[in-house]
Amino acid sequence: MESRYDIDGRMGSKTVTMLKTLLPYDPPRWAQGLKNIPKTMIPLSPRGDDKVRMINPWNLPGFPKQFEVFIRREDATGAAISGNKVRKLEFLLADAIEKGCKHVITCGGIQSNHCRITALAARELGMTPHLVLRADIESEADVGCEGNVLLNRMCGAHMYMVPKLSPYLTELKPRMEKLAESIREKTGEESYLIPVGGSNTLGVFGFLTVFEEMLPCIPWITDIVVACGSGGTVGGLCIANHLTGSKVKVHAVIVCDDAKYFHNHVNETLSELGLTDVQSEEILDIIEGYKGRGYGLSTEEELEFIMDIGASTGVILDPTYTGKAVRGLVSELQNNPHRFRGNQILFIHTGGTFGLFDGRINHLLKQRNTPNSSQIHIWTDMDDFINPS
Repeated sequence: MESRYDIDGRMGSKTVTMLKTLLPYDPPRWAQGLKNIPKTMIPLSPRGDDKVRMINPWNLPGFPKQFEVFIRREDATGAAISGNKVRKLEFLLADAIEKGCKHVITCGGIQSNHCRITALAARELGMTPHLVLRADIESEADVGCEGNVLLNRMCGAHMYMVPKLSPYLTELKPRMEKLAESIREKTGEESYLIPVGGSNTLGVFGFLTVFEEMLPCIPWITDIVVACGSGGTVGGLCIANHLTGSKVKVHAVIVCDDAKYFHNHVNETLSELGLTDVQSEEILDIIEGYKGRGYGLSTEEELEFIMDIGASTGVILDPTYTGKAVRGLVSELQNNPHRFRGNQILFIHTGGTFGLFDGRINHLLKQRNTPNSSQIHIWTDMDDFINPS
């Protein structure tokens, strides 16, 4: 299928900025019997044999030595547009372009990685991003420029602050629909609505694609572990694992809600894909107990753990998703090793590093005094002896 945009980026009488091209989507053989298969996708992350997504050994401190831990770097798929959410957006934004939408509306917490990536990708594709953000903010002056919000501002996203505890179905989704109606009345232009985390049936194909890329490594991997905040990533992984007949066990360390919520989400996705012979509970292990104070909230112990991992392995985790997930992984390996099918564990790093830039960890970094912690040296005179130890 050819793109509806010509080389000048024109569709009908209107000109838009198009830096990418729609490509036909050909699902892998094992997924061709699914319902609701997307027709197109748009590449937003490196393809092919790009080295940044190779699976590598990870010398993670604290795990029992009978296990081997590996890491896949989905966080290294780009610069600002990086992380697991971009895989879903490759299908969702292709659908938006196919439908001729000029605006993209999505939602999440004020430091949402998904919202930041959506805003940047939408601008790259010539669409206007609108972000409905949960935060306890009463005035425009209270909205800062930290973390993901900085990048939202840099790409000119429209941000709408709503109460922090707003549920998706009863608050966020109706607000997005109302916003789309308002945009239509004012401009005559259509908006494309993306659910929280980009986690719907179309978005799940992003991680069917990831699993297909990993297939050469699957025979020697026994377990896959990933952070779970909306269910789309882990849904794609466990569904692909089931369809391929792989014997890998997929684990989701949840950072919000509970096991029942995520099993319900995956079961709805299975139904929409036409997979009626299997249930989420049969193909997915949900690991509870590591969300701490709640979604997007951190304890000092969690932040100390993130600093330890960075200082010992060079892998930077984020406080909302991967930090809690790896902490849960290490704890389960230590205290519940029989939970895992075998001893070859793959952790998929889903990104989110910009969440560290909101300042929550700064005071701990300044106070930190361990052998691997950063050291500050004031060196005014070049001839003075410096002892870095």
